[in-house]
Amino acid sequence: MNFSELAESRYSVRKFTDQLIDTDTMNKILTAGNVAPTGCNYQPQRIYVITSPEKIELLNKISKCIFGAKTVLLFTYDTSEDWKNPLEKGVHSGVQDVSIVATHIMLQAWECGIGSCWVNYFSPSRLKEEMELPENEEPVLLMPVGYPTEDSEPLAMHSKYKDISETVRFI
Repeated sequence: MNFSELAESRYSVRKFTDQLIDTDTMNKILTAGNVAPTGCNYQPQRIYVITSPEKIELLNKISKCIFGAKTVLLFTYDTSEDWKNPLEKGVHSGVQDVSIVATHIMLQAWECGIGSCWVNYFSPSRLKEEMELPENEEPVLLMPVGYPTEDSEPLAMHSKYKDISETVRFI
């Protein structure tokens, strides 16, 4: 499968089997995130691989979008490590860096037959407190990952795209 086919076929999986992801596959997926570009290559991202039933239960209380996954990736960034724009106060790369890393992971997972769903439906402050994250880390997203069930399918809106002329400007 080439990149275009991979990108077009990937969708947000919302139904997972109970099959766990083996260590080699998980390492391959995480390595894709580790080589992702970040601002000045500072790599402020932190990825928590959550598999314990107790922590998964806690995540289910924090977000209704875990979808039965047995593994959830929690992406944060270290606020003391992300790139700071010297030209404007308050502009920094943490969320963008995590987003690039998470996208690499999401696409590598799909190539391995692992589904994922990018989840922002949670209270970051509650997640930070209940997961006992360090003070200098900010949560960005949760990503349930796992093998899609046989009846898993994309939402109807998955393949409805605006015309490229509506989203791209040549200036």
